[in-house]
Amino acid sequence: MKEDLKQEIELPADISINIDRTIKVTGPQGEVEKALVHPKIKITHQDTKVILESKRATKTEKKILNSFCAHIKNMLRGVTEKHTYKLKICSGHFPMNVSLSNDQFTVKNFLGESVPRKLTIKQGAELKVEGSEIIITSTSKETAGQVAADIEQLTKVKNRDLRIFQDGIWITHKDGKEL
Repeated sequence: MKEDLKQEIELPADISINIDRTIKVTGPQGEVEKALVHPKIKITHQDTKVILESKRATKTEKKILNSFCAHIKNMLRGVTEKHTYKLKICSGHFPMNVSLSNDQFTVKNFLGESVPRKLTIKQGAELKVEGSEIIITSTSKETAGQVAADIEQLTKVKNRDLRIFQDGIWITHKDGKEL
């Protein structure tokens, strides 16, 4: 059954939003830009509200409209308080060395390997290495989550018994969730 849908999102006082082909949100922590495009969903900005509406929406368009609302809320939260992911360095067999220089993340001596593993950090993500914990912050939830996943995949154990070799860097805290 098709019906008209309309959802409104309140904007905090210190945030400005620009809706063109992309949605650009600017706040005290920075700015985030994202393209949210669908032919049957209209996104407008009035005073202190973002209005998403769809005429004669089907089930699929309802789902997409709700996804757009979630993305906009994540963008608003990111520019007011950054999204944070935490990872833990676990080295049971060999002492692993982790370093960060410019936008290069390096893991040395992972499972006794002589060649260091390297990863280039995405633009917009900030990394801090504090002892055995890595903290990733970003205004974009997608960027922070992807950098955390890339680091976790960098130290994936292959060709060994995973019950014994549990070395690696593991996500311990996702933004908005406790593990």
